[in-house]
Amino acid sequence: MPAETAEISFKKIGEALATVFDPEIHMNIVDLGLVYGVKIGDLDGGKSVTVTMSLTSPACPYGPMLLASVHGALAKVAGVRDVDVDLTFKPTWDPRTMASEEAKDQLGIY
Repeated sequence: MPAETAEISFKKIGEALATVFDPEIHMNIVDLGLVYGVKIGDLDGGKSVTVTMSLTSPACPYGPMLLASVHGALAKVAGVRDVDVDLTFKPTWDPRTMASEEAKDQLGIY
């Protein structure tokens, strides 16, 4: 199957996003619960992917780098032609309710 017609799945998108790490916390943005949602749409010759995500805080100094890393990670997924990242702080990121159990354990949240 040519790359242009490769099936884009939420699993592939999630795997790509899991390669993006918060440099301060040293965990990926998926496990941290910073990814709030993903939409996959059709484009001529490929797919568009829109990620709704947050940062650990509105003043996160690594915000621009994280957004660029998300774009870069998704641009490498076969068949993805357009990437958009919608940054939101509603709801405010709360690792106690949004992070994975493994991330909570690493963060010392019980």
